[in-house]
Amino acid sequence: METVEVNSAKAWVLAARPKTLAAAVVPVLVGSALSVYLGDGATFDWRKFTICFLFASLMQIAANFINDLFDFLKGSDGKDRLGPERALAQGWITKKAMYMGITIVVGLAALCGIMMLPLIEESQVLTMIGVGIFCIFFAYFYTSGPFPLSYNGLGDVAVVGFFGVVATCFTCYCQTPGCFSESGCIVAGVATGMAINALLVVNNYRDRETDAADGKRTLIVKFGERFGEMLYLWCGLGAVVLMCYVFRDNLALTFFYIPYIILHLMSYTKLMRIKRGKALNQLIGESSRNMMVFAIASVVAMMM
Repeated sequence: METVEVNSAKAWVLAARPKTLAAAVVPVLVGSALSVYLGDGATFDWRKFTICFLFASLMQIAANFINDLFDFLKGSDGKDRLGPERALAQGWITKKAMYMGITIVVGLAALCGIMMLPLIEESQVLTMIGVGIFCIFFAYFYTSGPFPLSYNGLGDVAVVGFFGVVATCFTCYCQTPGCFSESGCIVAGVATGMAINALLVVNNYRDRETDAADGKRTLIVKFGERFGEMLYLWCGLGAVVLMCYVFRDNLALTFFYIPYIILHLMSYTKLMRIKRGKALNQLIGESSRNMMVFAIASVVAMMM
């Protein structure tokens, strides 16, 4: 077990789970590139991009802290945990400090949102305030509240909806207000969410037995091991299929996704070979890498 001083900087970095931050970066990259693709680049603003990037990253960290806290309170992070060690369960961070950490990170994210308001059109202000509030509620209700989404088979839907449609499309909306009139905007958001959801599928596939024992009814707990394997496969392949619709006027652009498809299939083959246990944790890093390759492919294709 790793030795970490209580409430130290190292403890907070581990609690933030850096490998998961790709899930925040990817939709901002894709959404920003989408704004150029749909708006001919005329409205792109690096200040808006930077604020979206900071907001998304801070909300991902806040969600990780909240997840750490409430899984600990529910007793889900026991000695049989197969995933990376959690801060509260290991005693790296005290419960009081975690509550304070969540408040600070959410406050910083809200500050980023406030910084965005002078940069957008007046007609966008109320919409973006509403989106910011929704993001905060999502971070809380994903693992807590009276009906935690991740405990009731809605985690995958939530990830595709939030990290995909909301994060991608509203990043684009900040730059190009009229993006929602383009059907490809929502489709690109769903595709991005599917690529990101592969990371959640790995976690749920690895934890299917302990989740079932803890009463966490993920889709893989409900529908079984084989369903989880197919879900992982088609999160990646389905994302590319949807991007074919986005680039329907120039399908040659989808060839930029070939490296992503190859890497995703390699990770899927590894998942099928490993099947269970802590060895599946190596796929967390691989899936994060794969989604970043998806984002890079999307940026390159949309800039062409």
